[in-house]
Amino acid sequence: MTVTITHEGAIAVVTIDNPPVNALSQALRQALVEAVSSIDADETVDAVVLICTGRTFIAGADVNEFGKPPVPPHLPDVVTGMENAQKPWIAAIHGSALGGGLEVVLGCAYRVAAASANFGLPEVKLGIVPGAGGTVRLPRLIGAPATIDMVTSGTAIGAGKARDLGLVDAVIEGDLLPAAVTFAGEVSRKPRPQPIRERSVPPVESDFWARTEKAVAAKAKREVAPLRALACIRTASEVDFLTATAFERDTFLELRGSAQAAALRHIFFAERAAPRPPEVADVAPHDIGSAAVIGGGTMGAGIVAALRDAGLPVVLVERDATAVERGLANVGQIFENAVKRGRISPEIAAERMAGVTGTGDYGALSDMDLVIEAVFEDLVVKRAVFAQLSRVCRADAILATNTSYLDPNEIGEGLAHPERFLGLHFFSPAHVMKLLEIVPTRTTALPVLASGFALARLLGKIPVRAGICDGFIGNRILKVTRAQAERLLLSGATPATVDAAMRAFGLPMGPFEAQDLGGLDIAAFQRKTARGRGEAPFAPVADRLCAMGRVGQKSNGGWYDYQPGDRTPQPSSAVAAIIAQEAAGLTQRTWDETSIADAIILPIVNEAARLLEEGIALRAADIDLVKIHGYGFPRWRGGPMHYAQARGLAEIVTVLDRLATESLADPACDGLRLAAERDSFKVAAGSAGAVP
Repeated sequence: MTVTITHEGAIAVVTIDNPPVNALSQALRQALVEAVSSIDADETVDAVVLICTGRTFIAGADVNEFGKPPVPPHLPDVVTGMENAQKPWIAAIHGSALGGGLEVVLGCAYRVAAASANFGLPEVKLGIVPGAGGTVRLPRLIGAPATIDMVTSGTAIGAGKARDLGLVDAVIEGDLLPAAVTFAGEVSRKPRPQPIRERSVPPVESDFWARTEKAVAAKAKREVAPLRALACIRTASEVDFLTATAFERDTFLELRGSAQAAALRHIFFAERAAPRPPEVADVAPHDIGSAAVIGGGTMGAGIVAALRDAGLPVVLVERDATAVERGLANVGQIFENAVKRGRISPEIAAERMAGVTGTGDYGALSDMDLVIEAVFEDLVVKRAVFAQLSRVCRADAILATNTSYLDPNEIGEGLAHPERFLGLHFFSPAHVMKLLEIVPTRTTALPVLASGFALARLLGKIPVRAGICDGFIGNRILKVTRAQAERLLLSGATPATVDAAMRAFGLPMGPFEAQDLGGLDIAAFQRKTARGRGEAPFAPVADRLCAMGRVGQKSNGGWYDYQPGDRTPQPSSAVAAIIAQEAAGLTQRTWDETSIADAIILPIVNEAARLLEEGIALRAADIDLVKIHGYGFPRWRGGPMHYAQARGLAEIVTVLDRLATESLADPACDGLRLAAERDSFKVAAGSAGAVP
């Protein structure tokens, strides 16, 4: 049963047991309606405690009902029934009260919480708004400003802050249930508080709503739900309860069927599935209780910080004492910056640094469970590292290379016990970026592959299995992005117009801004390596800029000019002259934002279809996760593969054909591969929930 009723004297205890997260399924909603009715009819009951089993309170809606027509009883009716009950209901919250779970809490007369509990209305993260009175009751309880902070961001708050705001009546430090029963007995002898629905929203300043709308719009960028949620809260502040709840419900129902909601649902399901993919679902990973990182540069230091954030003791290995000291300083700077930003306390920073040991002696790694190499992107250097690791590490120690482009099969060549070796491609900064490409070699054992996913779970990262090719999934697509951006320059666009168009599409930065930030020399090095393999990468303008020493912000000039100490990009006459020289004799045209986005995004989709066909990516949703978490693709568009599905593959093929005909895409980017793979593309996408 999802709901049971027991009695502690005159206090009824309603216990929800709907594992794993007590989601508000139809069966649970029905059981709560029946519980209200039966307790109201029981004259021996003075008050009711609502509590949940397991690791959490009600964590929200039932994901199995996402995208389906709602079945009665609807949640607004459940909440209203509890609010109108003859006996006062006291919510006893542990874990998370999120979404519909918090709306149930708001239907109770009182709220008590464990000190570790948290509360939130995260619906905007799924492209919708609360639909059971959350935007109407919450401002009546804690005021409009605090409600707006919670609802338009979707961010949860802890029990202490909830108490300070008046969201909960008491925070319980000890056992929750007996304290809640005692609390219920005390309040049952007092007059009941005014129901939240009968309260008014505290007034705000005359210009509050105009100021707030601008602030929310700036943060939301092109996401629809945050501004619609703000409109619901404002309506709740200005009209009666029933009118406001009707407005909220209409908004919820409208957004539920929107393209953004479908895209965000797709990513929600893809992220849930990513840490435990079917290929390793029944494979036991190795235990990882200790780790080492070889290399203390930017990437290595970030990996060390990520491991320490997860609680693992870490040994940092560098070539000599000076390099060790520098590497430890790099790690320390990461934690110092976290303290300055208020993310951790000085005590936590000190504790995390205390768990890092620096050494130049590989012998210190003899009993490590995991060793991650993060040295310079050079095959000879990396092989030398693994030759030493092969001599000193346990035979069952997992050895991993953090490489962006090199072939892990070649890096691990000659390694003793090659079955314990794999690629772990972290993204910089490694302690911040959530994406982790997990790259098995031809010899990687399944338990080792499973250990890569287990490590990602421990680090709180989004793991994606990638096959071996130049750039794996993400950087291989990035090469197409850069090439398409340069083709646009040779056909009449400017770096500024291309960047502006891609920001309008939803990316945080355009391709030229991003190259200047990271450095043009990085891609130039990869192109040099590719040419050594006989390939012919397309970068006529970028190659000339690098030859001039214009490698981005660090040289005060790349695709843009920069003043010393000022990172604001300025159009460059030198770059314009180079573009004009390279474009001489080519057809020029006027570009609008939509056409620019098509010329970049749709060839990306085509390249992604190749990745699926070749087995480099196993699922279309994996490509979406890579692009969103590694490269800033707008989450509300669902990633490039979901975007393609939603837009229609036939239209995309037509545009790709036109781009190739106009020499605005690689000749191989003719839409034929995507057209040929259309059925398998749909199967791959659907396997991860991309097709509702």
